[in-house]
Amino acid sequence: MSKVVKGLYYANSHEWLQLSGDTALVGITDFAQSQLGTVVFVDLPEVGAKLIKGKEFGAVESVKAASDLYSPVSGTVIAINEVLVGDPEQINHDAFSSWMLKVKLANPKELATLLDDQGYLAICH
Repeated sequence: MSKVVKGLYYANSHEWLQLSGDTALVGITDFAQSQLGTVVFVDLPEVGAKLIKGKEFGAVESVKAASDLYSPVSGTVIAINEVLVGDPEQINHDAFSSWMLKVKLANPKELATLLDDQGYLAICH
């Protein structure tokens, strides 16, 4: 069974979001990394990039497949996790501490469209 963390927001596309004021960390879930296998590359946007909820913001590649990443919220990228660029396999060790982006939210009301931990568990079969 994949790990799910209480208190986070989840997208149907298997990204998680940890809110802190008007900013949020974004990453992929434990379920997503387990489906991908060993992660060998992450493609992340530049700082300053504008994200649109539900639209692609990057990709993650593994030994098995490549998968697009979709933004759970709209906003502006204010930081990327440089550690993952050099060592993407960190995602496999702990998907929830391996954040990808820090985003300044454009519309906090979008959070209402995301899942809580129980809702996310229900879609992970």
